[in-house]
Amino acid sequence: MAKKKEKAEKDAGSPPPIPRLQTLYEEEIVPQLKDKLKRDNRLALPRLEKIVVSMGVGSATQDKKHVDDATAAMADLTGQKPVRCKSRKSIASFRLREGLDIGCKVTLRRARMYEFLDRLISLALPRVRDFRGLNPDALDGHGNYSLGLSEQLVFPELNPDKYTRVQGMNITICTKGSTDDETRDLLKAFGLPFRRDDTQN
Repeated sequence: MAKKKEKAEKDAGSPPPIPRLQTLYEEEIVPQLKDKLKRDNRLALPRLEKIVVSMGVGSATQDKKHVDDATAAMADLTGQKPVRCKSRKSIASFRLREGLDIGCKVTLRRARMYEFLDRLISLALPRVRDFRGLNPDALDGHGNYSLGLSEQLVFPELNPDKYTRVQGMNITICTKGSTDDETRDLLKAFGLPFRRDDTQN
């Protein structure tokens, strides 16, 4: 009994495992970028900063429960409590009132960011129907790459019996890349599946 207690205390005090993609960045991607970009200073290399996941729930104007469902789904996906987004103005034609909950978002950093990106690349995107690769030009010139998913159930951790309503999401990967090409090189190194017709270097 004493040995079990000691083992439990050791497990509780041990640091969490380092995410796979974080190890990949440290050990393989950094040396590749140093050679390609001819930079010795590690801080001058492109790197992941954060990932913002958001869901806009337009049907919330008819049923407030839809925002609750989206918030619960995002919490299950990311392991983090989402922030609810409120409408800024009233628009009568959309039945929209100022201050109404119409979506939610989460900002992921550090370990949770790497873990979410790993699940997105290895589990969710391969399950997208008729998937032919991501648009390599969906960059804003400031190191941010955006993509959209039409339904949340491509993530296997969500129970389809619990989340029966189709809900899409937007994912923005924010990096410290100086140019679109640097950001694209970083995301390719992580394994983001860009379309085959990508002619970028």
